[in-house]
Amino acid sequence: MKKLETKGITYSIDGKIIIDGIDISVKEGEFVGIVGPNGCGKSTLLKNIYKVFTPDSGAAFIDGEDLSQLSNRKTAKKMSVMQQENIVDFDMTVYDMVMLGRFAYQKLFSGSSEEDREIVSEYIKEVGLSGYEKRHFLSLSGGEKQRTLLARALSQKTPVILLDEPTNHLDIGYQYQIMNILKRQSLTILCCVHDLNIAATYCDRLVLMKNKKIFDVGSPKEMLTRENIRALFDIDTMIIENEKTGRVNIIFMPEL
Repeated sequence: MKKLETKGITYSIDGKIIIDGIDISVKEGEFVGIVGPNGCGKSTLLKNIYKVFTPDSGAAFIDGEDLSQLSNRKTAKKMSVMQQENIVDFDMTVYDMVMLGRFAYQKLFSGSSEEDREIVSEYIKEVGLSGYEKRHFLSLSGGEKQRTLLARALSQKTPVILLDEPTNHLDIGYQYQIMNILKRQSLTILCCVHDLNIAATYCDRLVLMKNKKIFDVGSPKEMLTRENIRALFDIDTMIIENEKTGRVNIIFMPEL
């Protein structure tokens, strides 16, 4: 069953096409990664889905409903987002930052409910930040900030989550920690991924993008071939299969 779908999304800026006729679908409970070189339109596609941008043509759907026709509050109950860049100019505690994920469920001037508080505490614990509730967000390390923002997205309790390179700028330990947390949620996930080995390890399917269009779609083993990686990134690789996981691993072979 298709949980999330885009049909023919095209988006341009000042007459320049940024993404062109994008059709993708994500089944319920599936973890789909979007992979491609810088400038291919990955982040722009996500922004068209979560309504930061309005497509020139085409639309995005959850459970068959056109997202452009839904209110922001209703959308926030169906889909949560963790953006690549989260610039926070004002300070608040970790607890209050995560509580922002419950906004769509709160009535005007009513404040948080007992259920809201239980959910926030649950996801602070889930991301390994118990004891950090009163810490100020701006005082956190990069990995701690990312886990706080992930807890905020998860606290929305949506069936679908979009993530734009959630492991960007994190050291390898935090990268795998974030992905492990996501994987065990059993949500419908669409995620831009810049690390091909992370994509190979965690994603059920990959959408390859190049030159503003879909290049190919398939399983990580089908998509992460030497030929495809050279076509997308112009670098030679050696592809091996991990005997323990059955997943592919990519070894990059730069010309030295």
